[in-house]
Amino acid sequence: MKTVRVAAAAIYRDNCVLAVQKANGEFKDGWEFPGGKIEAGETPQQALIREIHEELSADVQVGELIGRVEYDYPNFHLSMDCFWCKTVDPLVLKEHKAARWLNAENLFTVDWLPADIKLVKTIREQLDRFV
Repeated sequence: MKTVRVAAAAIYRDNCVLAVQKANGEFKDGWEFPGGKIEAGETPQQALIREIHEELSADVQVGELIGRVEYDYPNFHLSMDCFWCKTVDPLVLKEHKAARWLNAENLFTVDWLPADIKLVKTIREQLDRFV
């Protein structure tokens, strides 16, 4: 099975984390943390900086690693590193259908993609440290 390596950003602001909804593709309408594939020669942090700029027209500061998720989708194996990130730029949705800022209480109100939901509990437990 093919392995796809990606980096994801838990962008936080005002005790909330950003969730984005996919606009198309196999997982259309599912919610995820923004990010994308790690290209050859990139670190996960470099991939995040590039991907967030491409997807949201924003520059991010990549912080500490939250965790790595290994998940088997039907057609590929996903290996995803998720990092805390911060931005002061306004966000512009270029590739997603919608975005929501979710606090610890409403973090489970969107239909997360299976790999992302594995990180939601950890993120919920750590979110209050950014108050």
